[in-house]
Amino acid sequence: MELRQLEYLVAVAEDGSFTRAAERLHVAQPGVSAQIRRLERELGQELLDRTGGVHPTAVGAAVLPHARAALAAVAAVRTAVDEVAGLLRGRAAMGVVTSYNAPDVPALLAGFRRRHPGVDITLREGASETLVEGIRDGTLDLALVSLPATPPGGLETQVVTDEAFVAAVAHTDPLARRRTIAVRALREAPLICLPHGTGLRSRLEAACAAAGFRPHVAFQAGDPGVLAELAARGLGVAILPESLVAARSRDLHAIAITQPALRGALVLAWRAGGAPSPAGRALVEHALAA
Repeated sequence: MELRQLEYLVAVAEDGSFTRAAERLHVAQPGVSAQIRRLERELGQELLDRTGGVHPTAVGAAVLPHARAALAAVAAVRTAVDEVAGLLRGRAAMGVVTSYNAPDVPALLAGFRRRHPGVDITLREGASETLVEGIRDGTLDLALVSLPATPPGGLETQVVTDEAFVAAVAHTDPLARRRTIAVRALREAPLICLPHGTGLRSRLEAACAAAGFRPHVAFQAGDPGVLAELAARGLGVAILPESLVAARSRDLHAIAITQPALRGALVLAWRAGGAPSPAGRALVEHALAA
């Protein structure tokens, strides 16, 4: 019995496919099939049912927890040796919101790679809500997200940027004569904003609910640049970061939002108590230092 046979068995059982498991492991599919067949002959039992898809037999289901435990033990041995030797290996994963103004994430990850060349790094893009779930379930070690006014539990955070959000309209819009606007005055306005699952959207909806109405969202997109372009063409009132509107002052007029003011914070978030792996903890420490 070989460790790679156990690794192949776990991968096929999790993916439900020899082909997908081979792609994940970066090996040839016939090799995966042959090694699992060899393991089955050694044990004298079929571990996978190959009829109507691929799934574990009763014997395979009984074997899988032990196979996973064996693989985890080997990984722990390697990690212990690397830690004593001053090396770091493994995997670290970071998430970023679909659109962000700072920081320079590629530079941050490049710096981490120079310090820890033995760590495989992955980057995932998505809505803040999805990325927070990734931190909670352990698929992400760190994420750059925008949180709602009441942050979810189980996280530690560090603020990266914190700025006001303004109502942005084309210079030809009747509202362009105004310098401030109360949230309640946006009741009938066609709003242009980020989609559900983003911190800003949740803050906007909370502010509108406190003012006694649901916002009329005419357009939504994950890219603030697209929102700015829609507003510049007179299609509604965009809710955007103040800095972005200032950079596009030729096309957009900024109106300060009051009663209440809207602010958006971009934060680094990680699991309370630390990431689950040494590589993940090192990524968090590197990001905080950077």
